[in-house]
Amino acid sequence: MSLLNQLAPKEGSTHYRKRVGRGIGSGIGGTSAKGHKGQLARTGGRVRRGFEGGQTPLSRRLPKFGFTNVMFATKYEEVTLAALNKLSGVVDAAALYNAGLIKKNSKFKVLAKGELTKAITLKADFISKSAQAAIEKLGGKVELIPAKATWARPAKVKKAKKK
Repeated sequence: MSLLNQLAPKEGSTHYRKRVGRGIGSGIGGTSAKGHKGQLARTGGRVRRGFEGGQTPLSRRLPKFGFTNVMFATKYEEVTLAALNKLSGVVDAAALYNAGLIKKNSKFKVLAKGELTKAITLKADFISKSAQAAIEKLGGKVELIPAKATWARPAKVKKAKKK
């Protein structure tokens, strides 16, 4: 058990900062490792990200069309029938996570790659029709977990006309 006054960073994880401009004997004096003249040698001499020296930037030269909202896209992990052979009984997201087949709190889809050798009860977000047929053929059951209700814009209420 360590005491608070004995805590220290791991060996080699911290470094002294480089002290520049402290004379030519230091190896990084004079120009302070910035080289001679030029924009990058000046104070504040950096340019913003994407700036191309006055040339029209790539982001403006490329065509603009379509839109894919990658940030909010729902990602599904793939689980194969062959991978389900490791498990038995009721197979749900928690069992798949414990077996190392999916990440925590992720949605998954079961695909019919490989063969299943035993009957299982599967609780899945999505499943392909052929994978569902293969599970039910062996006497297993498939329960689909209903997705949460999606947000819907409320209907417009018509205002009564004034007379």
